[in-house]
Amino acid sequence: MPRVARLVLSLAWCCGGLAHAGSPELAGFGDAIHHFQMKRDVAYARYAPDDVRAIAENLLLQQRDHGGWIQNRDPLQFQDAAGREKLLAEKSRSEGSFDNRNVYTQVAYLAAAAEQLNEPRYRIAAERGLRYLLRHQLKECGGWPHTVPAGAPYQSNLTVADEVFSGPLHLLRAVAAAKGPYAQFAPALRLEAGQALQRGEDCLLRLQIRQGEKLAGWAGQYDPRTLQPAGGRSFELPAMVVEETVAIVKYLLSIPAPSPAVVVSVESAASWLEAVALHGWRLERVELGKTVEYPHHRADFDRRLVPDKAAPPLWARFVDLKDNTVVLANRDGKRVADYSQVDPERRTGYGWFGSWPRKLLEEEVPAWRAENHLTRPVD
Repeated sequence: MPRVARLVLSLAWCCGGLAHAGSPELAGFGDAIHHFQMKRDVAYARYAPDDVRAIAENLLLQQRDHGGWIQNRDPLQFQDAAGREKLLAEKSRSEGSFDNRNVYTQVAYLAAAAEQLNEPRYRIAAERGLRYLLRHQLKECGGWPHTVPAGAPYQSNLTVADEVFSGPLHLLRAVAAAKGPYAQFAPALRLEAGQALQRGEDCLLRLQIRQGEKLAGWAGQYDPRTLQPAGGRSFELPAMVVEETVAIVKYLLSIPAPSPAVVVSVESAASWLEAVALHGWRLERVELGKTVEYPHHRADFDRRLVPDKAAPPLWARFVDLKDNTVVLANRDGKRVADYSQVDPERRTGYGWFGSWPRKLLEEEVPAWRAENHLTRPVD
């Protein structure tokens, strides 16, 4: 009998990654769980984080006949008879998505569960999920779309945002190397994963934005035919994206014996991230003393940028493709010059500024240089 815990929403998603020692990793589902719970106002029953069999069975229920999954589901959600019936009825639907760290996370969990529990059904489901991912790798360059079939124009774009690109590459590298639970996968499938990995890595290097003679960061999305930077949702204008660039560089750091092209890519991106850091500004949360209801979220606070000479570096999420200025916009698709001009709904419902590159620049890139006996290039 699966063990079920009833948790309040404010706690459930953040604790989803706290699997017990020896359990398959759950942290990759954090983004999906967060989005799932944003749309719910009541607590719901969840399986215990170390109940591997119950969670794996849930992933099998949520997996569609095409082998993939839709985004923003909680794999720990307890399914009663009605919930099971609903998921079974949805299995034949065509929708699937790679958004919010989807598909590769389910494949990884099921593969680990198959190994831990010696359950072939989980391995078969994991292989089906991997084949779905391989089937939808874009032929033009080797990345992945946001959603299949696209429900909005931007969803057919080659997508870097939310680890739609870097996440699958981590999985493909582990599968191709028969690392850990992926040794149980069919040899022909592991070979196909290695070929897809090469196409993906080649594509990744092609997509790095060039400013004059220098390489910079990566955009959040690209036109799948022209490979030119493209916009996402109406307020996500074509631009380089700092958080996504960090995720890409982290992947590149994981490549053993990096080629000269990878080294140049990493060093160029690191230099660009240092160059676009904002100094002397602090992002401040302002309590409102009341709750404001917006169409997609609620907030009892606002945010503002305030001058602070002692503040650590801050980064804008979006950076102009040509001049590295901060890119801000509202839902009407119009760029604005100042953070105060962003509508309160978007200031509170979206992360326009953050410290994403700090650990990468201060710890991870220097450690990578030392490990590979590299010296930092002179600008």
